[in-house]
Amino acid sequence: MNAVAQAVPTLGVMPACAALGVARAGFYRWRSPRHGPRPRPRSARALTEVERAKVLELLHADRFVDQAPREVAATLLYEGASPCSVSTMYRILWANQEIRERRAQLRHPSYAAPELLATGPNQVWSWDITKLKGPEKWSYFHLYVIIDIFSRYIVGWMVATRESAELARRLIRVTCERHAIPSGQLKLHADRGTSMRSRTVAELLVDLGVTKTHSRPYVSDDNPFSEAQFKTLKYRPDFPARFGCLQDARAHFTRFDQWYNNDHHHSGIAYLTPTDVHFGRAAARLQDHQGVLDAAFAAHPERYVHGRPRAPELPAAVWINRPKAGSSSEKSETT
Repeated sequence: MNAVAQAVPTLGVMPACAALGVARAGFYRWRSPRHGPRPRPRSARALTEVERAKVLELLHADRFVDQAPREVAATLLYEGASPCSVSTMYRILWANQEIRERRAQLRHPSYAAPELLATGPNQVWSWDITKLKGPEKWSYFHLYVIIDIFSRYIVGWMVATRESAELARRLIRVTCERHAIPSGQLKLHADRGTSMRSRTVAELLVDLGVTKTHSRPYVSDDNPFSEAQFKTLKYRPDFPARFGCLQDARAHFTRFDQWYNNDHHHSGIAYLTPTDVHFGRAAARLQDHQGVLDAAFAAHPERYVHGRPRAPELPAAVWINRPKAGSSSEKSETT
């Protein structure tokens, strides 16, 4: 390199490096006093180390340790607090190597689904039956659940020792009576199980003035709301490998029903609870959330690079395969 440096004033860098077989990049690195990338300056909006430690401690709390950051942020909004953004929570967890998938996820291709549209509660319900493992091998209990696709509210459920069209008929009738569903208002969607397609259930729905729809054969994605609700149930940390008896299964789902309807902040409904949306309290809740975010912005505006934060908006419509423009489903909901 010294020989190259002495030749520079006479020959220049390029011919000198070519004559000596030295790369020009190596020469400039040798001559430059600094090596490697420049240190990145700390953002003025970044949390201090003390604040980051407090957020991590909050995420480690017993009530939040099994919840996703978005669920934590939604719960804190209900309590009138907003320590940082959801993205910051993820960055803090990532820095501490605390982010991973709890279970292996299967990815399915998207399928065309029935065209059902709901713009409010009690317009479209989805129902399904899932098996719960009993105390012994090959023993099962059967969980029937009816869910409102607009509010995600569990409107009716039942745990039984068998799958039966008569039991399904009884649950549907009682649920419609409890929610005072008028004739011609409701659409009830299900897959193509034997109980769902039974004449017993079909005759009841005709008597109640309820329109029935079914998934396509062998396409579970045609009933996404019920499938997602069952996934939430079975991925909960307290979901047991087996249930000791029928009363045990009923007690467990009673607790889940209370949590899901009253405490679960659902991502599909602006992180509100299904009870808030189903019974018309969504607008007041979102106004309270916006007040919390406005206070957080007023205290630390430098942390919000995109300006004043906005509370999520409640979807105006929910669908199973969004109806195409001009379809009968869309016309019936807009007229």
